[in-house]
Amino acid sequence: MSPVSDTVLQFDQVAITLGGREILSPVDLSIRRGEFVCVIGPSGCGKTTLLRAAAGFVAPSSGSVHRQGRAITGPSREVAFVFQDYGRALLPWRTVQANVSLALEAALVPVADRPARIARVLQTVGLGAHADKFPAQLSGGMQQRVQIARCLAQQPDVMLMDEPFGALDAMTRETLQDELARLVREEGLTVMFVTHDLEEALYLGDRVIALRSNPTAALPSLAALIEVPLPQPRDQLSTKEHPEFLRLRRELYHYLGH
Repeated sequence: MSPVSDTVLQFDQVAITLGGREILSPVDLSIRRGEFVCVIGPSGCGKTTLLRAAAGFVAPSSGSVHRQGRAITGPSREVAFVFQDYGRALLPWRTVQANVSLALEAALVPVADRPARIARVLQTVGLGAHADKFPAQLSGGMQQRVQIARCLAQQPDVMLMDEPFGALDAMTRETLQDELARLVREEGLTVMFVTHDLEEALYLGDRVIALRSNPTAALPSLAALIEVPLPQPRDQLSTKEHPEFLRLRRELYHYLGH
């Protein structure tokens, strides 16, 4: 058990009801500093709802969410949210660097300090040469990098990611998985990452949370919480051929009711 001081996000008996339907039955969960936690489950099981509760976008119907010991009552600049729809997340009339600047403008960072910070995060995500382009001039993968760069510019403690690679082709997705894993290690971020993809969850996660649809008292939302003891850094070929990876994939497949 991690010490309390090492807990960044704490979900205490968090239940959420929307439109008269219980989306999440009471969930207890702790996420440690620097941990990459993936959340999987079928459509409608409450993955995004759990993520939005962590962001302060949705209030629990009962229970509470705490970040670093403080109750979450609304959004915070210490938490960055990466949306699946990168196209709508970016302003098409702003260049790449101007889109990243949005985070600094919101944080009232002095104008003179912005260019250096923007240049650093764009270099970090491999977009240093594309600062003056507009979103329409970029591929989907590059647009998602812009959104991630904007989040990094906030210098957040926590990054919440809602199926950020779901709309990308397989090769671009694998490239961004590896880039994200590197960024998380280098920046020391704590990440909650929602995905439908079992292999993506196991490849990226230190732990994987499996949620089930239509929870009941006998079968609550939290179906499984699985440690992923695969060595870091991971490799798209050797990691996915590792016997433990294959065993965990079968285990998760079972928990999700396939």
